[in-house]
Formats: sequence, C-alpha cells, structure tokens
Amino acid sequence: MSSVKQKVLIVDDEPDIRELIEYNLKKEGYQVFTAGNGQEGVSEAKKVKPDLIILDIMMPKMDGIEACRLLRTMGDFKNTFMVFLTARSEEYSEIAGFNVGADDYIAKPIKPRALVSRINAILRRNNQADEVVENKLEILDLVIDRETYLVYRGSDKIVLAKKEFELLYLLASKPGKVFTREVILKNIWEDSVVVTNRTIDVHIRKLREKLGDSYVSTVKGVGYKFEA
Repeated sequence: MSSVKQKVLIVDDEPDIRELIEYNLKKEGYQVFTAGNGQEGVSEAKKVKPDLIILDIMMPKMDGIEACRLLRTMGDFKNTFMVFLTARSEEYSEIAGFNVGADDYIAKPIKPRALVSRINAILRRNNQADEVVENKLEILDLVIDRETYLVYRGSDKIVLAKKEFELLYLLASKPGKVFTREVILKNIWEDSVVVTNRTIDVHIRKLREKLGDSYVSTVKGVGYKFEA
C-alpha cells in the first residue's frame, strides 16, 4: 500500500457494522470515516474526498442507491469507487446498484478478512492501472482516455461509470475480438465479486445508451466484441 493513507468512507445505519468494518480497515492502514445514512454520507464525502465509499442500500433519510446516484452527478466523485453493502439478496437490488454506477457489491453478513481483501484489491488495481495499460485508445471516432476515465467523440465528452469505462476499454483494446462473459468477469470484476450474466448485460446496455448501438455487438451465446 502507498505511504499516503487512502481514505475509505463507510455509510451504514448499523453502528456495529460500521465499527466492524472501521476496525478492520484501520488495521490495514486506511483512513476511515463513517456516516449513519445517505444524507450524512454525501455530506461527509464532500468534506473528506474518499478514495472508496462503502454504501449500505437500506438506510433512513436517503438510501444507498440514491446517495450513489447523487454523488455520481458531482465532478469529484465520477471516478470514486462505490461499493454496495446489503443484506438484500434480490437480483434487482444488485442491478439497481450497478445502474447508478456501483463498482462492486458485497453481501452481509460481513466476513472481515474477505471484505478487507476485496477493498485492498480494488484500490491496488486502481493504483496500478496506469502502469499496466496504455493511457489512451483512439479508435473509430472515439478517444478513450484512461487517465481521466473519459471518452471523447469529436468535441463531445461522454462520462461513464468506472465499470462501464473499464468494460469499454477492455473491448476496444482488441477490436473485433469476441470476449466471453467469463473473460469479461475475470478482467473487470475478477474472481472476488459475485456477479451474474445479467450484470454484464446491464453494463453493455448502459454503454449503448451513452455511445450508441454501433460500437459494441453481441455474439449470441458467446459474449461481446467492439466493432472495428
């Protein structure tokens, strides 16, 4: 981990959950901040500018979905990692989270060692990203800029959620190559996060909504590819 302590904000209305996560993350050397509901979480995020935010979904005053949606509209948090924490197992909760820009999804009950490993992996992957990939792709009429996590089409700037950007970058890095769902999951979500095929479909749909339908095509029963 970097000598500069990375900041994690925990937003959960259950004090024992906050304390459990805070204790384990502080042992890892993180700066940890907490909030008891979505409204407090948004206010605290504005103050401390965390590197990663852990959001419970079911909270009073403002739930995690709405807090994430609101934060993603602010420039300071367009690329901040957002991890949802929830006891709800319904698929629609997971899909709703990814729809508003979540990067990961962790189910309760919390397993401290597994959660810490997940957080370490997410932030380490972000720190190393510029070292292992090119900073910019120019393909067709798109410029995909890894340093800013922005996509440009001519003079138009297209803002994507972090996972949407990473998915587009992966596909565009090898135009014409078909990426299976398994390869996409391994490269974008790794083995540590439980996601479904539906999750990939949601991210593809969001990409098409923002970019248009002509860039990413579906190879039925196999996966997806970027059309060169």
